Amino acid sequence: MTTDFETFNALMHKRHSCRGFLPDQVPQDVIEKITQAAGRVPTWCNSQPWHMNVTRGTETDRFRDAIFAAASTGSPAPDMEWPKQYVGVYQDRRRTCGLQLYDAVGVTRGDRAASGQQMMENFRLFGAPHVAIVTSEVDLGPYGAMDCGGFIAAFTVAAEAAGVASIAQAAIAAHAPTVRDFFGIPENRLILCAISFGYEDKSHPANAFRTDRADLSEVIDWRG
Repeated sequence: MTTDFETFNALMHKRHSCRGFLPDQVPQDVIEKITQAAGRVPTWCNSQPWHMNVTRGTETDRFRDAIFAAASTGSPAPDMEWPKQYVGVYQDRRRTCGLQLYDAVGVTRGDRAASGQQMMENFRLFGAPHVAIVTSEVDLGPYGAMDCGGFIAAFTVAAEAAGVASIAQAAIAAHAPTVRDFFGIPENRLILCAISFGYEDKSHPANAFRTDRADLSEVIDWRG
């Protein structure tokens, strides 16, 4: 294997969804370099449909307060249809991830109040100093959203390479009207998710676990 592959593989294994951040701001030039690197992903007809609204300083705190209030009092209203259900292996993986998180932060299984409180940390952006709202053009439909998924993944890996931790959050998109109003996002843009990012608080218990990945036998069916 080449050195490039080994470097990439190491970054992929190192990257994780950070749920505890330091308050330090990430320099603008670092954010710009991460975004430029992520923008090299392939897209349908080179459409590059993503756009980000990125907060800094007190604007992050203003948005944190707004989205927490919306999640505390309002009903979900995402731009895109939410998953109908998780079944089989998908439910198993989802449940395992949740239990790992609860074990890490000391939430006792069956303690719904504590698990609900931990879930609400999504809307505090896990203390991150920055959040990026990722949107796509409505007319591009699911293909635009799919292209943006590649960008989001690349952003998190590029951030890891730059020493910046991140977490992609679909939960924020559940309150699309609040997000749209706060940032003045036009109706022709689908609100897909948020990426909260900053420098990792390595002492935070929520950052102490790592999720597994499916065995190749579950991913590939060989022919020939």
